Amino acid sequence: MQLIDGKLIASQVKQEIAQEVLAMKSKGEAIPHLVAVLVGHDGGSETYVASKITDCEEVGFKSSLIRYEDDVTEAELLSTIDKLNKDASVTGFIVQLPLPKHIDEQKIIEAIDPKKDVDGFHPVNVGRTLIGLPSLVSATPAGILELLKRYNIETSGKHCVVIGRSNIVGKPVAGLMMQKTYPGDATVTVCHSRSKNITEICRQADILIAAIGQPEFVKAEMVKEGAVVIDVGTTRVPCPERQRGWKLTGDVKFDEVAPKCSYITPVPGGVGPMTRVELLKNTLLAAKMNRRS
Repeated sequence: MQLIDGKLIASQVKQEIAQEVLAMKSKGEAIPHLVAVLVGHDGGSETYVASKITDCEEVGFKSSLIRYEDDVTEAELLSTIDKLNKDASVTGFIVQLPLPKHIDEQKIIEAIDPKKDVDGFHPVNVGRTLIGLPSLVSATPAGILELLKRYNIETSGKHCVVIGRSNIVGKPVAGLMMQKTYPGDATVTVCHSRSKNITEICRQADILIAAIGQPEFVKAEMVKEGAVVIDVGTTRVPCPERQRGWKLTGDVKFDEVAPKCSYITPVPGGVGPMTRVELLKNTLLAAKMNRRS
């Protein structure tokens, strides 16, 4: 069993991005500018946005944070998005999810200029991704493919089973694994809450991508010997023995599944760091795309 080290790969990618930023500076080009819009004080969102700002500093990007309280109106948020869309100094921006219930998340996503949609959630980017056109790809699926690529894991002709059908991970990663490219060319099956015989289906997987959001859902009996297991889950579960009172747990029961795998991602330290670094890659790509347009 080999551990897929997302922290290591993310560090390598950051170094590559930093070198590109230095090259941009040497040519007198504007450095990428990433803006994060944060609504409320959700603990997970606060931590994630803070890490994104730190990541920007590490690679030489400019970053900005726009904060709103939970009671911000949908109209105010849409107005801010309109300003960011029109601001030539902004390369790309994200509106951190989840949003308060009185705000329509899909309306917010669709208001973002697809060329600045570095989260890769806009229907234009999702559609272009699905048919294999250049696009800003949703960060977590892109990070998964980057890990497969960096570890030289064969995907062509392999049976890839994706557990989960979310718009953010399940659907796009299934689409990417079907593309005529590497990583890709896989035979893809998607399982979800209404699927029957999930255990039997998962046992057929050469590559199993767990993105269902249920801690330790994937048990040893669901994984065949030699499978590649990618764990996307990050659920906070109570852990009284830790100072903060919780720990991050994946969708895979790691201790019993890992011995059966050829490769497996840990939680934390697997897919998570790649999601963050793919956001940086999208921001850099957006800067290049905007220069060409």
